[in-house]
Amino acid sequence: MTTAPSWEPTAAGVLRLPSGRLVRGRGLSRPLPPGPRPGFGLYLLGRRPPAVDWESRWLRWPDFRLPADRTEAAGAFREAWGRSASDRVELACAGGRGRTGTALACLAVLDGVPADRAVAFVREHYHPHAVETPWQRTFVARFRQGGA
Repeated sequence: MTTAPSWEPTAAGVLRLPSGRLVRGRGLSRPLPPGPRPGFGLYLLGRRPPAVDWESRWLRWPDFRLPADRTEAAGAFREAWGRSASDRVELACAGGRGRTGTALACLAVLDGVPADRAVAFVREHYHPHAVETPWQRTFVARFRQGGA
């Protein structure tokens, strides 16, 4: 019996969603962590990210702001959440807190966490300073399982 590739649950940046799915958040300004590489990455940056050796998607998202296209963002979050059932998925922005935390909170909503609790969930289980701005918190609070 083979198992789907997954992250080590205790590795840095790994968030366990209520369903048991594991996703990794990180900051691209730091080196790639040791260990297995992602199977899929969702990169949340104002400019196109550098090329990587795994499948990836870029979501235009300027620092300290919201995604440029909220409909595209909702689709990207659904893709990342869906792929996390069978692959190592990472979400990353430059610092790994604001945009990454916001996206992780949206994945938590997709996984069943109530939208009004998702920021607290990510701060407790990923990083205490995740989701940095008031408008990012509002974005998560208004995010629904069906989209943004």
